[in-house]
Amino acid sequence: MPYRTLVFLILLLAVPAHAGAQTYTFGADLLFFGDNTEFANPFRSGETTLGVSGQIFVDVSLNDAVTLRGGLFGLGRFGAHEFLDHAEPAIALEIARGPSRFVFGSLRTITTRQDVVGPDDETLHRLLPPLQQETLTFTRGQEMGLQWLVTADRLDQDAWINWQRLNTGDHRERFDAGYRASLGLAGPLRLHGQWHVVHEGGQQFDSGAVRDSQAAALGLGWSARTGASRVTLDAHAVLTEEVSDRQWPVNNVGIGAFSRASVERGPWRSHLIVWRGRDVLKAEGDANYLSRRGDGTIFPRVRDYAELGLTRHFRPAPGVHMVAAFRIHRTESHYEYSYRIVARVRLRHGLTARGESPGEHRERRGAPAGAPAARTVRGGVGRGIAARMPAGLSPRAVKLGPCASRRWPPQASARRSAPSRPTSRD
Repeated sequence: MPYRTLVFLILLLAVPAHAGAQTYTFGADLLFFGDNTEFANPFRSGETTLGVSGQIFVDVSLNDAVTLRGGLFGLGRFGAHEFLDHAEPAIALEIARGPSRFVFGSLRTITTRQDVVGPDDETLHRLLPPLQQETLTFTRGQEMGLQWLVTADRLDQDAWINWQRLNTGDHRERFDAGYRASLGLAGPLRLHGQWHVVHEGGQQFDSGAVRDSQAAALGLGWSARTGASRVTLDAHAVLTEEVSDRQWPVNNVGIGAFSRASVERGPWRSHLIVWRGRDVLKAEGDANYLSRRGDGTIFPRVRDYAELGLTRHFRPAPGVHMVAAFRIHRTESHYEYSYRIVARVRLRHGLTARGESPGEHRERRGAPAGAPAARTVRGGVGRGIAARMPAGLSPRAVKLGPCASRRWPPQASARRSAPSRPTSRD
């Protein structure tokens, strides 16, 4: 990474300290991965992927809703001539309101989440494997673009566009965009919808064919506890379309049916996937599900694929989540196996603008170090008059004026009758 980029990031994160930033959070998200596939079928060959990717960053909280993130991203493969295949800056502006979050810059993907249930759930945005291959989580660098996330009781949504490549005289621009949503219907029943497109085009340079490859999936899911276990069932109808060159618009349309059953008990999970598809072609999709052979020819009949897997979860320390999985694959008449071990590490350390930890900051302001964080409410006639209120108390319950006290509640009941005095700033 050029030194100019590093200097830019340092200056960018230093500026908010003089702009009234309240909290800094220093963090790191690391992903250690080891994946081995013993495949020798006509559609996908075996591969061993071993390495680590991660992001080291500083989050600057401008207020309760807006966060500016800056840092460095790296991806390295063990045994490579140069350990870091990718080394680039990470920068994002995040605006949150309630369950909704807007991200502009470095996107949030499965690489940093610690609620992955198994290898079939490890695609970058939790798409079905026919729409996007799992191993892209390990081999692709960070995604950058726009993203809209919603996490609520009834709705779980991820909408994004990831810019992969610019249009130059050597090649077309390339981006992928998608939408994934899960909507609660009644009780344990949920409606699932997914859409993903990979586009190559651009108008500045005519450097190759304009291509599109997209797929959509719609299905139902059911999940409930039975005794000490959790049983999950889901089924999806999949429709794909591929246009290899818009100048010769021949649409290759395919259809497929994806069904999955899983049982979770304690740290263990087992799952079964059954797939049938015809003429399914999808860029970035798992080739085991698709109709294109490794030599480029098209399989003329209905494709069959099945997978049986066993997963074990480990949480050896706070912020550390490890997953080990073993799978048996049936691709047409070929029986093969694969195994994977993945570890995610999440580190966080917060400081206020004065260099204190959040607990020290609250203790200095008169609250116990373990007490919930208080909110600062601006108001009153005098500029900068503030009241310290416990989290959860509405600002409307307090009338602020030029003589309002900064401590809330008052330290002793005997002082409530005395006139309050403006206190000095901390």
